[in-house]
Amino acid sequence: MNTAKTLVMLVIQLCLTAIVLLLTRNTLGGLGWTLAALLIGLNLAMLAGTIRTRQDLMRISNLLRQVAAGNYKTRLLAKQDDRWNEMVFTINKLISRFEKIQIEAAQSHTARQRLLSSISHDIRTPLTSIIGYIDALRDGQWESESESEKQSYLAILSAKSARLKELIDDLFTMAKLDADELPMKEEILDFAEMARETLIEFLPKIEKEEIKLQIELPEVGCFIKADQIAVTRMIQNMIKNAIQYGGEGKVIGVDLLENNGVYELTIWDRGPGISAAELSRIFERSYRADKARGSSGGGSGLGLSIVKALAEKNHGSVHANSKPWDKTEFTIAFQKSIGLRNS
Repeated sequence: MNTAKTLVMLVIQLCLTAIVLLLTRNTLGGLGWTLAALLIGLNLAMLAGTIRTRQDLMRISNLLRQVAAGNYKTRLLAKQDDRWNEMVFTINKLISRFEKIQIEAAQSHTARQRLLSSISHDIRTPLTSIIGYIDALRDGQWESESESEKQSYLAILSAKSARLKELIDDLFTMAKLDADELPMKEEILDFAEMARETLIEFLPKIEKEEIKLQIELPEVGCFIKADQIAVTRMIQNMIKNAIQYGGEGKVIGVDLLENNGVYELTIWDRGPGISAAELSRIFERSYRADKARGSSGGGSGLGLSIVKALAEKNHGSVHANSKPWDKTEFTIAFQKSIGLRNS
């Protein structure tokens, strides 16, 4: 029964009570008048309560209409009524949460637009270069070049193609992580051995850049439980990041320590480092700062955010510290596990 019908029923009840008491006033005497006053007062109190409830419901209805229209700053006011205040608190809390979601959604939309714009530029740059070299090859412009120059052009074309593939791979990986479509297969892994194996891939690049390598990896097994492909990708991204943005310091280190039952793999460099403001946002997928190891070196800007997402999906963590030109550290941490590496 809605509020309007309730009001009508109370008014009818009040009228009927008055009529009955008037008809029986001679029979009941003084007791009749007392009973009449009591019943009328009770009905009037019920009527007043119903009106207040209707007014309160109208306030809630109007407030929710304002929220639906986009006004997330409006709130209900408390009264000297515990039950009312409990409802007010719940509604205001829901509005606050909705306001926060809307703000985060707007920020995320803006950040994603900025990220996609930046990555589109990163993809377009090598793609334009590749098209240029292919067109030159097709038109026979390389025929007059020496064999060494042709090989140089082919090397550039290969490097541009590899960079384009890396950008696209990062985008696909991030998209799959967002959609939770990247399955993780937990197995027992030797963290130290995986670091060694992955590091070998980068030795030619490290030697070419004349970077000194400092390695402190235990000779004994350091077992963790995680997805092998994910852990390899994390280590690759961290080493690549150190070479690309910290290589200027000419020293890169790889350390693995145990700390209270947790294995911590730290990849560090003595490069220009990262400012405190940028350090707090370095793992955000939509944050790309040239000075903070973003896209200036040719990466997608997604490498570190991929590391963070993969670490979390494998119940691990990642953090960074930086003191410019002294030591910039990126650390992946996993709980120590007991067992042998699966074959």
